Amino acid sequence: MSQGKLLAIGIASDRAVPVETFQQAEVIIGQGLVGDRYTESTTKDPGKQVTFIEQEALEAIAVEYEVQLSHTESRRNLLTSGVPLNHLVGAVFQVGDAARFRGLRLCEPCSYLEDLTGKAAKTPLKHRGGLRTEVVQGGTIQVGDKITRLEE
Repeated sequence: MSQGKLLAIGIASDRAVPVETFQQAEVIIGQGLVGDRYTESTTKDPGKQVTFIEQEALEAIAVEYEVQLSHTESRRNLLTSGVPLNHLVGAVFQVGDAARFRGLRLCEPCSYLEDLTGKAAKTPLKHRGGLRTEVVQGGTIQVGDKITRLEE
């Protein structure tokens, strides 16, 4: 797999508040991104720790469906380029020098996303709405970091 790149980091402190962008973030093993709504949550679902979405997917829905959706509107934590996220289900991969994630399942879009944005994004994002992951090794990540799949 060629190396991908981290383009943006988004964190929302609560479910209904807008996602804010950051240049770097601290990743906590077994929890998620410091300051994110799911890091302090009582949910035990490891698939809610950190979510990823491809820039290529957002560009594709703009062309194919005429739906303009920004990374922050997608409500996913990390925006990537050059890495096919669907291929990382079940795989361990690294972002930057230390943080490691395990891809658990696709992050399919929901009606809540459409309600928040007022955009018909559910169908366009089906099977390309991103990746749900659990954090298997913490560390600091920053925009521009390389994303590399690890051999198990």
